[in-house]
Amino acid sequence: MSAGPGRRLIPAYLVTGGRSRPAGPALDRLAVLVRTDTALPPDTGSEQRRLCELLEPGALTVVECAAHLDLPVSATVFLATDLAAAALLLTRPPIPSAGEIDRSLVERLLVGLRSLH
Repeated sequence: MSAGPGRRLIPAYLVTGGRSRPAGPALDRLAVLVRTDTALPPDTGSEQRRLCELLEPGALTVVECAAHLDLPVSATVFLATDLAAAALLLTRPPIPSAGEIDRSLVERLLVGLRSLH
């Protein structure tokens, strides 16, 4: 059996190292990942190295990293958790959704703006 074009030669679940849970605190799928300035150790795995290289220009969410790396989100969580534990990545919880807007405040703002005209 040969791998087709675009098919992984190594199954994605192997990046978890056979673990069923990440070593650190669970990351949300929308957690933001940022690369630190710490140099990668020479024994860093290829998938972890790819994740760090992906984050060199800036921050991405776990889901975005998974899409770029063509890995399942759950496997990417394992990679990110391991790299965060080694101080190679910083993680930030997802930005909470905005609360409900106070309609009376918006109406007063609109009245104030109209009075300026």
